[in-house]
Amino acid sequence: MGKLKKCIRLSNGRIDLVATTDVGPRVLRLGFAGGRNLFAEYPGQWDARGGDAWRIFGGHRLWHAPEAKPRSYAPDNGPVEHEWDGRTLVLRQRMEHLTGIEKHVEIALDPRAPRVRVLHRLINRNLWDIEAAVWGLSVMAPGGRLVIPQEPFRSHAEWLLPARPVVLWHYTDMSDPRWTWGERFIQLRQDPAATTPQKIGVFNAQGWAAYALGGDVFLKRFPVAAGARYPDMGCNFETFTCASMLECESVGPLTRLAANGGTAEHVEEWILAKADLGATDRRIASALRPVLKP
Repeated sequence: MGKLKKCIRLSNGRIDLVATTDVGPRVLRLGFAGGRNLFAEYPGQWDARGGDAWRIFGGHRLWHAPEAKPRSYAPDNGPVEHEWDGRTLVLRQRMEHLTGIEKHVEIALDPRAPRVRVLHRLINRNLWDIEAAVWGLSVMAPGGRLVIPQEPFRSHAEWLLPARPVVLWHYTDMSDPRWTWGERFIQLRQDPAATTPQKIGVFNAQGWAAYALGGDVFLKRFPVAAGARYPDMGCNFETFTCASMLECESVGPLTRLAANGGTAEHVEEWILAKADLGATDRRIASALRPVLKP
């Protein structure tokens, strides 16, 4: 992986992923064996390790929400410890001196199926309690399209209460042509020619979102805690896009982490598939139905 020399590749013959121990914890590659990387790459940053500047690097990373500077942007530019027991790769970041938080990522590749289980863990090493949410951010390669499920349709006659929040940022432009606001899905297209960023957050009770790039589909599943308190006005899923990438982000509940070792965990399941999603809600639903089967 470019100038990040210390990398670990996991493969089951169908899909593979690459994590690095030079920085992180980071997963730099995910894709079908011999195929494209579905994660965005920033190789120009791979020789710029160390220092106090936060670098995106690309791939999948672990943050803590809600987003704030400088807390969220504590640099992960240093090496991580790792363990491999033949089934699970564990990446451990040293404690962030800026925040007092330690980050772990545990990666288990299914031995046969195109699936990956990713456990994210935050550990509070401070002498005081803190509140945070575990935040898994997958930085997707440019040129694709994100699909977020709408909540199941219910008529006005049968259901009067709202279905969920859809949260907008000050720079969100709902008229931007990258958005498609459909009856069954919200879609966001990544456009390398875009000049402005876009972002929304939702409470996603369906517990999944998908990113399609060519004929490759990345589906992210995550648990949903009914009644829990989530950051950003109640969002457990968020997406952000700019000219170079699109982020597919799941968020855990806000959790009180006790001093001296309090822990919060959040699990994602990644599934890869070959499918043509088409453009219509009906076509998308049909193409994703087999992928969404347990």
